[in-house]
Amino acid sequence: MVVPRLVIAAPSSGSGKTTVATGLMAALRARGLRVSPHKVGPDYIDPGYHALAAGRPGRNLDPWLVGESLVAPLFLHGAAGCDVAVVEGVMGLFDGKGVTDFASTAHVARLLDAPVVLVVDAARQSRSVAAVVHGFATFDPRVRVGGVVLNRVGSDRHEELCRAALAAAGVAVLGAIRRDDAVSTPSRHLGLVPAAEREAEAVAAVDRLGALVSRSCDLDALLRLARSAPALDASAWEPPHREARGRPVVAVAGGAAFTFGYAEHVELLRAAGAEVAVFDPLRDERLPGGTGALVIGGGFPEVYAAELAANEPLREQVAAFPGPIAAECAGLLYLCDELDGRRMCGRVPGRARMTSRLTLGYRDAVALRRTPLTRAGERLRGHEFHRTATEYAGEPLFRWDGGHDGYGDPGVTASYLHLHWAGAPHLAQRLVSSSRSPSVLR
Repeated sequence: MVVPRLVIAAPSSGSGKTTVATGLMAALRARGLRVSPHKVGPDYIDPGYHALAAGRPGRNLDPWLVGESLVAPLFLHGAAGCDVAVVEGVMGLFDGKGVTDFASTAHVARLLDAPVVLVVDAARQSRSVAAVVHGFATFDPRVRVGGVVLNRVGSDRHEELCRAALAAAGVAVLGAIRRDDAVSTPSRHLGLVPAAEREAEAVAAVDRLGALVSRSCDLDALLRLARSAPALDASAWEPPHREARGRPVVAVAGGAAFTFGYAEHVELLRAAGAEVAVFDPLRDERLPGGTGALVIGGGFPEVYAAELAANEPLREQVAAFPGPIAAECAGLLYLCDELDGRRMCGRVPGRARMTSRLTLGYRDAVALRRTPLTRAGERLRGHEFHRTATEYAGEPLFRWDGGHDGYGDPGVTASYLHLHWAGAPHLAQRLVSSSRSPSVLR
């Protein structure tokens, strides 16, 4: 399958990948093109901005979470019907798990056979930009750096010096973006503030990024580079279908406090036979009618702890819910007895609190007991990303080298681990098959 595509990478974090990738998506869409947005790694926040820019769900490509063999199929699934795909990288181009480049931007670029556009922060350098780019372009001959976008250029003279140096190095300059504080995006303890929390402000920010990239980059040259990508020898992923008796309702937490989720999870639940209904724990006082299972994913409940605590009717309903519950990170906090001293649902016997320590990394976890999602001895790959800590008695649900985490019982799977169900579709099927029927819930 032939899908024109680009991977937007950088020498390091903070170089401007998100600015260029999101702005490019918006600029190409403004031209009337159908744009498929993607993000390397497990990040949930950048895809929210990508979705605003492209008008389609932002999708993640992570070889660690789903396996190498699924990266191209998942890419093709997301890019179906599109004219061009833009893939934003993660960290520096070659930064992967541990001392390897596994799950790095370069790794995904190789799996997609996609040309790379390197975003270089040109502030405080001129001719040295060429040395940086030359090193990245030649470090791994399997990765094709097709051009450079210069970011944070200070003046016309500064741009001339950078362009001259890169011309001598034989690398095309596809854009030069001037310093512009008007396009900054607010951030907090886990990165950018999610687009879903900013609403109209986020839409305006994405529009500004699109205008910035449109006037600063050579869109025609970028499209030519994208169209140079060869056909992919892979078939598009499809969620495995399974009939479910009675089409149970799976309620998925949403709203400003629970913004983290992979698009494929809802697709997998529907393919497993469920009807998916979204509810907002900040506003809704009751679960959707006929709910047979709950999914409470990630987000920022610590920011909205007072509002979550104030919604006592829903907290009590979640605490008494008789069906299976799958909770990740923010969902775990919401299910605890307390979060920063405020009353939560009390379905998980424990307390949670904010800390100054960032916990971040991939986990190769082994489940220790049977829960709605897990079976004892089963291995699952996940990702942690939080600044909170929980304290609860009993054995943890998961163990891995150097750590453990989670709470599990016959009705609840709750932990800090973010899982990508496309790599383990049986998780969605287990949740749907264990859902309670409406007759049981009445």
